[in-house]
Amino acid sequence: MNVADEGRTVSWHGNPSKPRYVPPPGAVDAHCHVFGPAARFPFSPKAKYLPADAGPDLLFALRDHLGFARNVIVQASCHGTDNAATLDAIARSKGRARGVAVVDPAIGEADLHALHAGGIRGVRFNFLKRLVDDAPRDRFLELARRLPRGWHVVIYFEADILEDLRGFIDAIPVPLVVDHMGRPDVTQGPDGADMKAFRRLLESREDIWFKATCPDRLDPAGPPWESFVRSVAPLVSDYPERCLWGTDWPHPNMQDVVPDDGHLVDIIPQIAPTAALQQRLLVDNPMRLYWSDA
Repeated sequence: MNVADEGRTVSWHGNPSKPRYVPPPGAVDAHCHVFGPAARFPFSPKAKYLPADAGPDLLFALRDHLGFARNVIVQASCHGTDNAATLDAIARSKGRARGVAVVDPAIGEADLHALHAGGIRGVRFNFLKRLVDDAPRDRFLELARRLPRGWHVVIYFEADILEDLRGFIDAIPVPLVVDHMGRPDVTQGPDGADMKAFRRLLESREDIWFKATCPDRLDPAGPPWESFVRSVAPLVSDYPERCLWGTDWPHPNMQDVVPDDGHLVDIIPQIAPTAALQQRLLVDNPMRLYWSDA
């Protein structure tokens, strides 16, 4: 395990390779995070992990290195409901980043609209027990009814609770984006139980999007993540207008097996093998979801 000088964990590659694949102009890394810097933006006292600083300078340098134009910065759970670090990164992006916040469900209207002015376009509901202590479904639904116009809900869960969440998901009155496809077991293949259940979810309503992300988390065999590619490519092909892609940098809690971001980019043409699919995955879809009002 790598550790920072201050004793906090490092979960990102210090020298990622330059990808062979060149993304189309305007490509968006639609799922990434910032950590701190903790001296300015302290971590939540409820944080389940304490990472080293990974601020906007590192994120935007990686963006340029990988050949992307924009970022969607998702509030990291280690910062709780204080979105200051995410808002700071968006402000420093010169219009090239938007964000997803984590908020207290009791947040007031003025604070929601202040987040909108700061570049936030959605809220994240996290159901991973190892990351959050409480996921109050009733309060989440009440919040979803009050979101500013054009916002969506990002939901993060693991495949084994999908059926239990179906009633909650059905009741959300705004578009949804599912992080990492609900973490299916990709070793089951594209016709496995987890992927079939996820397809049923996608078929249940036309405004559910998904992130075709995190082979490093989902495929235990490691690079070149063949099970991930085999399971996810059909999903991208069948739902081309509802898929997104992102690095997940700086890869929270992946300090034991740190992925090379260049290698992550190089599987894009394997899950989206045509130029048309790549354009939708990396440009058209995230721009429609996050910059439609630009």
